Amino acid sequence: MGQHESNTKLIWQVFGFLSLVTIVEVILGIIKPHSLHFTIFLGTSILNWIFIILTLVKAGGIMWYFMHMNHERKNFVNSIILPLIILIPYLVTLLLIEGGYIHDVMAPYINWKY
Repeated sequence: MGQHESNTKLIWQVFGFLSLVTIVEVILGIIKPHSLHFTIFLGTSILNWIFIILTLVKAGGIMWYFMHMNHERKNFVNSIILPLIILIPYLVTLLLIEGGYIHDVMAPYINWKY
């Protein structure tokens, strides 16, 4: 019979990595560095791009380890990953375009100082 190996160390490493990324997101969200918050790059602030990238990194880590994608065959992994590589940039672009439009249209009616 095969031996079942413990993944406790790996689970704690993934937990630590995801916690670290979350802590960085929370700290950046609280302090909102002026240079990152008010510098526009590709339609939104650099701070927003950092949040988007860190969120995708966390989602990828969760999928890779907790959905056991690291143990699957290459073709199966590609059938899941490749559509996401196409879909996520499309959705982010759509979100930025529509979000900018809503902000421009609603800006005279809403107090954005929070």
